[in-house]
Amino acid sequence: MNVLIVPDKFKGTLTAQAAAALIAEGWQRARPEDRLSLLPMSDGGDGFGGVLANLSKAEMHSTRTTDAAGRPHEANWWWDATTDTAIIESAGIIGLALLPPGKFHPFNLDTSGLGIVLREAAARGARRFLIGIGGSATNDGGFGVARFLGWRFLKEDGGQIVDWTGLHSLSRVMPPESSQPDGKFVVAVDVQNPLLGPTGASRIYGPQKGLRPEDFPTAEAALERLAAITERDLGMPGAAQEPGTGAAGGLGFGLRCFLHAKLESGFEIFSRIAKLRGQIRQSDLVLTAEGAIDASTLMGKGVGEVAAMCREEDVPCIGLAGTLALDGAGEASARLFQHTYGIVPQLTDPADARSNPSKWLPELSYLAASKASTPSVIK
Repeated sequence: MNVLIVPDKFKGTLTAQAAAALIAEGWQRARPEDRLSLLPMSDGGDGFGGVLANLSKAEMHSTRTTDAAGRPHEANWWWDATTDTAIIESAGIIGLALLPPGKFHPFNLDTSGLGIVLREAAARGARRFLIGIGGSATNDGGFGVARFLGWRFLKEDGGQIVDWTGLHSLSRVMPPESSQPDGKFVVAVDVQNPLLGPTGASRIYGPQKGLRPEDFPTAEAALERLAAITERDLGMPGAAQEPGTGAAGGLGFGLRCFLHAKLESGFEIFSRIAKLRGQIRQSDLVLTAEGAIDASTLMGKGVGEVAAMCREEDVPCIGLAGTLALDGAGEASARLFQHTYGIVPQLTDPADARSNPSKWLPELSYLAASKASTPSVIK
């Protein structure tokens, strides 16, 4: 068979590239005659830069910047000279995974480090910026990156606001006095949430970054005021309600307003650049994978979108997961996946799975391959 392997990252344990290699290892052991094609994917979060750089043959650069806590940090970005495109992964600059767990509160974090990399890429000659924003540690609505690029956030008395939690007193937004990066900005978002409200940045994604329920009023007041004044002063009414503006703690909103960025599904960007549909059509079977296949997988995440595309093209798709948790979503899953397999619960317990993913993922792939004796059995 021609087998296409299209995994996402196993968050916190394996990159998409590592997952693809481990899946291939186990599958080849069981079915050495199959022809395997490896296509690691990203929907805009951790690993986005490396995945897209590999597809476009972009060259890696590094820049001295700061992480979300303002600490010195060396971050990678990628340069495609043929199209004057900079590929930038926010998770590698202001990502949650870069910070010690529990040491910093989101009220003390911002996105200014991303601004440093944007300016460096512009100085290199970038005229197109492709920015993945998933995996951030921040909840500042893009205040930090805008402020670094020269935007001024003023109180009623004319004083400048220097911390995003002070945005509740925002009176005016003033554009930069000097030039800022110019060009076309495309932002890869991995969620479709708006900036504000019960499904907005603070309430849905804030807790995983350290926001507590008692912090919600402060965070929401700051972002609500930012949205109101920014939309008024920049002539962009309704921007905060656009899908994806709540991504990365509102960074989607900030880039949309301050850099006139276009927000796009990270998976759709990957799919287009990788010519994914064409690769699926040429395959007898597709393997996709991520750290957890659960109900959210079926709600627009990359692995679910791969399976949906396979369904449209009538190509069988098998889902592999670190943890398989489809309680209540089994019927919906069956419409997309021919089979699903999970390290948990099928091979070991959660602690062992997270400690030894390089051991267990090939074993899971081997298990799946052992049951796929012929294309007819799979179909």
